[in-house]
Amino acid sequence: GARAAPGEVYLVGTGPGDPGLLTVRALQLMQSADVVLYDRLISEDILRLVHGDALMVYVGKSKGLHTRSQDEIHRLLLDFSRAGAVVVRLKGGDPYVFGRGGEEMDYLQEHGMRVHCVPGITAASGISAELGIPLTHRGLADSVKFLTGHLREGGDLPEDVAMRAAQEKTTLVVYMGLTTLPTLAKGLVEHGMDPATPAAAIERGTTPRQRTVVAPLDRLHAAVEEEAFQSPTLIVVGKVVSLSPLWGQERRLFTADDLERPQAYGLPVSGDLGSLLPAEAGWPGNAPAP
Repeated sequence: GARAAPGEVYLVGTGPGDPGLLTVRALQLMQSADVVLYDRLISEDILRLVHGDALMVYVGKSKGLHTRSQDEIHRLLLDFSRAGAVVVRLKGGDPYVFGRGGEEMDYLQEHGMRVHCVPGITAASGISAELGIPLTHRGLADSVKFLTGHLREGGDLPEDVAMRAAQEKTTLVVYMGLTTLPTLAKGLVEHGMDPATPAAAIERGTTPRQRTVVAPLDRLHAAVEEEAFQSPTLIVVGKVVSLSPLWGQERRLFTADDLERPQAYGLPVSGDLGSLLPAEAGWPGNAPAP
């Protein structure tokens, strides 16, 4: 049902930033929670959807600055739930994709609490869809690999990762990959990836502040540096990037305004849509009786 149970914790994914990409279940919980613990990457537009009587607790982290340690967050979740509150833990993207949701679930379950996960649209899917980049595509990509830049910051790209990701028909998506982009590009090229492979870097994807750079892999880092991209930035590498309408244009930097639908998309529908379907297609007007 839609009602939340007191004394339980809900790990809720909010998607990549656009409130229109929230799930119905996420919105229901945001409007019934007693306490909401939220991360740095949760957009203001999404936070405004939480009902006004909820206690809002910021537990965000950024590079070199943690308002709360992970252990402190665990304890807060436990204490609030033990007090009988409906506790919602808002996370960007999906709680179980580089969101540390598994760690919070383990801790709470070890202490006898019930935990529920509400999946969100992970950044790789939401942002790529916004740009017209299919993560898989027949003939171009038959696999996808997700990496997090934080895990290998300052080190070399692991050889096994580089070899698999450099395979011709793999799409590589790197979360928080800004710092590791030079190492990433170098490692992929050294293990056989074409330096001209299409690539994209997307800052604050699906929000009004979104900026996107598209460039060949060996030129992406220079382009990102020139535009002074900041975190959070998602990196997508693979031939599927060439399917985006942004690829192949003379300029390489695009903003959220560049992704607006053409005016023609808003024209009223004319004519009988059913006439476009063959009779055997089962259009409701001529469907056989059950």
